[in-house]
Amino acid sequence: MTDDIVVSREWLAAHRDEVRIVDVRDAWEYDGIGHIPGAVNVPFDRFRSESEETAGMLPGADAFADLMSEAGIAPADTVVAYDDTHGVFAARFLVTAQVYGHDDVRLLDGDYSAWNLEHATTTDAPAVEPTDYVADPPADSILVDHEAVREAMDADAVLVDTRDDWEYEEGHIPGAVNLDWKELVDDETRGLKPREELETVLDSYGITPDRRVVLYCNTARRISHTYVVLRHLGYEDVAFYEGSLTEWTDVGGPVESGS
Repeated sequence: MTDDIVVSREWLAAHRDEVRIVDVRDAWEYDGIGHIPGAVNVPFDRFRSESEETAGMLPGADAFADLMSEAGIAPADTVVAYDDTHGVFAARFLVTAQVYGHDDVRLLDGDYSAWNLEHATTTDAPAVEPTDYVADPPADSILVDHEAVREAMDADAVLVDTRDDWEYEEGHIPGAVNLDWKELVDDETRGLKPREELETVLDSYGITPDRRVVLYCNTARRISHTYVVLRHLGYEDVAFYEGSLTEWTDVGGPVESGS
């Protein structure tokens, strides 16, 4: 096995029978287009809050535990997640799992389309035996609240806005740099850019391993991908602002516009 939070398609092909694979696409894609053999389907909308007040945010520990139980996943399982959108939705699953105490989760480098070019797929769903999954959130969470973000603004931390440039220009947390999460993806391979390219891009924004990094977007989907990339590169001090700009504006946090 590997300690890397990101695994290659070749690695998954070699270890497919040793891990639990989670496909986070919609059910019609999983059933109709096909999926990686052995993968269970946990659609993206299933692990997001449906509450009007917290739409798009974390679903809650009990709801996530029920979802994992239904998918036949046990707390000790190594889980590899994928989607067909360069990994951004799968990364959200990975972060959600880690928040609720399932740390042995990996992101497939490249999505379903990339896998489909090189490896077999199927439309047959595997037999699933439900588990008694219990969420066990760690005491030292990666999540931070708006007060911690305010403190970071006054410290030597780098705030990273991972949204599109037009969203950033309309309004962002003062002092934040704009790193569109897609800058870290190779459109041709549909996976991550090579390590040296990733490091060059991040360095150009002042996002270096020696600094505390605080990530935000709108509802924490896009920062999930950037979080995984930073973990993959060995960054240790990375904070995840789950509330993101949605909460920030709700609590009256300052916002500035322009590039």
